[in-house]
Amino acid sequence: MQTLQKLVRMPIGLTAPAFTILLVVFGLPIVLLFLTSFNAPAFSLINYQAFLRQPANVRVLLQTIQVSVVATAICVIIGYPMAYLITAASKRLRMVLLVLVIIPYLTSLLVRTYAWIVILGDKGLVNNLLLGLGLISSPLPLIYSRMAVYIGMIHIMLPVMILPLVSVMMGIDKSLMAAARSMGARPFAAFWRVFLPLSLPGMRSGLLLVFVFCLGFYITPAALGGLRDAMLSTFIAAQVAASFNVAQTAASAFILLGIAALVLSILGLDLSGTQSRGAQLARKSWSGGLPSFRTLTRHLNELASPYRATRWTAELYQPGGNSDWWIIVGTLFVLLVMFYLLFPSVVVVIMSFSGGEFLEFPPSTLSLKWYRSFFGDPSWTSAAWTSIQIGVAVAVLSTVVGTLAAYGLNRTFPRLRSFLTLIILAPITFPSIVVGIAAYLGLLNLGLIGTKSGIVLTHSIGAIAYVVVIVSATLANFDRRLEQAAKSMRAGPLQTFRRVTLPLIRPGVMGGALFAFIHSFDEVVKTSLVSGFSIRTLPLKMWENIRNQIDPTIAAVASMLILLPLLWLVALHVTGWRPTPRRT
Repeated sequence: MQTLQKLVRMPIGLTAPAFTILLVVFGLPIVLLFLTSFNAPAFSLINYQAFLRQPANVRVLLQTIQVSVVATAICVIIGYPMAYLITAASKRLRMVLLVLVIIPYLTSLLVRTYAWIVILGDKGLVNNLLLGLGLISSPLPLIYSRMAVYIGMIHIMLPVMILPLVSVMMGIDKSLMAAARSMGARPFAAFWRVFLPLSLPGMRSGLLLVFVFCLGFYITPAALGGLRDAMLSTFIAAQVAASFNVAQTAASAFILLGIAALVLSILGLDLSGTQSRGAQLARKSWSGGLPSFRTLTRHLNELASPYRATRWTAELYQPGGNSDWWIIVGTLFVLLVMFYLLFPSVVVVIMSFSGGEFLEFPPSTLSLKWYRSFFGDPSWTSAAWTSIQIGVAVAVLSTVVGTLAAYGLNRTFPRLRSFLTLIILAPITFPSIVVGIAAYLGLLNLGLIGTKSGIVLTHSIGAIAYVVVIVSATLANFDRRLEQAAKSMRAGPLQTFRRVTLPLIRPGVMGGALFAFIHSFDEVVKTSLVSGFSIRTLPLKMWENIRNQIDPTIAAVASMLILLPLLWLVALHVTGWRPTPRRT
């Protein structure tokens, strides 16, 4: 009891369990991995030179950057107008659209990748449709191509781009646009000069998230791409499977991590969502370094002022003739994006009821044979039960440790809180293959490779980050005067937390627990590195079958996993945690 009281008096101590797990499983191994890449204690660049001397390695590296840049750019092009239209919708419609975006975001990555295999395959939905219409005589090579990789990656990353944009756009004061219009600005000028600059923090967050995640993509390029579409994560995984030369693997991993760190340093990472002082000064100095351009722009604006005033007076009471067309275009755009996000899952669910020996869309006969195949096969049910056990253990451990860490961070100095939060978020911002290799080395020293405890610890370093983020968002709106009132009535720290604080932050705690379970249940890359040959989770079983043979039973498994996000949302609603744009 005295120890607990001391920890409460020194809130930073509550983060000790989280940082202990992070340090043992990820922190120390990543430092050792970094030193190994330089051949410590000799310290040389021979491993990096060996990587860059191989033309094939350089080609894979440049290809990884190219694919990530293109996928990120397309996500911005599609995601920004989608987020804008969601923000402009009515409150009820906005919530419906947000839920429809969150559902694919929560759906298993493997399931979404498998859906595109079914749609783009030689005997898939698209080729069968084109052959049936007589437009082609032989199947098109849609799968195992760069185009298939882009389709799959953008489908997975688009919600990650939309949600931060919606979060920031919801906070923009709409009266600013009205003020700009009242001063003669046309709709596009008001958007360009007012709304777009204010939404840039959301775009920056989306760019960072999407690009860093794309750099570490492994499953989707390996499943949908060909040999010429290999990403650096695939290359690293092949190194681990072939020989696991620690020094060479470490060099490859830190080249990938270095690219992510470079992008983070260029765009900046600000947890508050506002621009840093350095970025503001840099932009100020850049604009100040072009006086002639600014002077010319000012003179042109002065010359155009009489024309704008005349046009504004003439158009002030004119009806907006193009508004109906923009509404139609916006509605069609939203419907197309939603179709792109949701249709693959619908196809998988419908095909899972096929009664034939092979999957077909639409099914010629309806049957539950593939569901019976799943429940009647011990290899499937055993893998599912293992995933549930590990997911529950991860949820419990991460929720307890993450809630304590969030509570402690909430009561520390802002600068220290930001620094420590960045450290906790490292496992979900670093490429997954790099985190997996570091966790493998950490568990190897502990003798936990191939054990459920090792898998739980590996999953927990990422799950704790999700719990900290969600619980911290709940604590941000918590009134500390309630705790002070309880203590003034002679309630102890533990009783105050149990009777006052915990009930009020319970929705956030439950939301964090559910996201921790989702994170664990869907993990493939890190699990494949630390599970050994004795433990098979459901995602690993699915991944092996997708790579070796397309077993129609996977459609039944995928259909049940597609229903999970709906159950998560219902559970979040029941517990009182609402997926509002800012919390998301």
